Amino acid sequence: MTRRTRTADGFPDRAGFGGSRRRLGVEIAIVLLLSIGASAVYSVVSIAYRLTRTEPLSEQTATINRPLSDLEVFDFIYQVLGVFFDLVPVALVVFLLWQPSRPRLGRLGIDLTRPGRDALGGVGLALIIGVPGLGVYLGGKALGWTTTVIPTALDTYWWTVPVLFLAALRAGITEEVIAVGYLFARLRDLGWGTWQIILASAALRGTYHLYQGFGPFIGNFAMGLLFGWLYHRTGRLLPLVIAHVLLDAAIFIGYPWAAATFPDLFGLPS
Repeated sequence: MTRRTRTADGFPDRAGFGGSRRRLGVEIAIVLLLSIGASAVYSVVSIAYRLTRTEPLSEQTATINRPLSDLEVFDFIYQVLGVFFDLVPVALVVFLLWQPSRPRLGRLGIDLTRPGRDALGGVGLALIIGVPGLGVYLGGKALGWTTTVIPTALDTYWWTVPVLFLAALRAGITEEVIAVGYLFARLRDLGWGTWQIILASAALRGTYHLYQGFGPFIGNFAMGLLFGWLYHRTGRLLPLVIAHVLLDAAIFIGYPWAAATFPDLFGLPS
């Protein structure tokens, strides 16, 4: 009787993939191309297009949350559906790395044994990153490396703030679960070294922000290095998710106030 080889997650290797390493490589490619890898490809195309335009990057805009319909009710429905379907790749990752014993999501660095410490760590990390991140953005604008980023162009409805918070939740969960937790688990299965994984994760994070310009690429690459190093040291993903959600929520929800109060810094280019 032939003994079937098993993959790193314990499932039998499927015929046609040529061994568990190739199978893992195919799995990683599928997960990334369904999520942030696709965003990275579009960002590369976007920055190439922006560089062909006559106006400099600092006079161009990049809108993150934009209306999806002229009718309020359908805009709301499309926004919520967009958040839901963008989280499906996260569900796929949870399915792929779910463990039969507790902690079920231990390979993703997720458990609920220290919720208070994880929350405090996330808040502290958001405060540490926030000011330098703002400095990188404004510096990139001054150097002409960065577009004017418009975090939201949604009209003001009763649901605008909740939807913007959902958008921040989507970004924090998707990016940290896939770019950090999932890639660390699977690239370790492939035998990659710690700093190889950290650099790959940081490069991916920077690339899918490249549509905003080179300043955000540099800033997010640096953020990826810090997050990857922290994850390697602590093995905990929730503080990274919480920090990311808090940062994006503050940016998305606070943007209209910031643009009105500091139009020279955050308003539309003249």
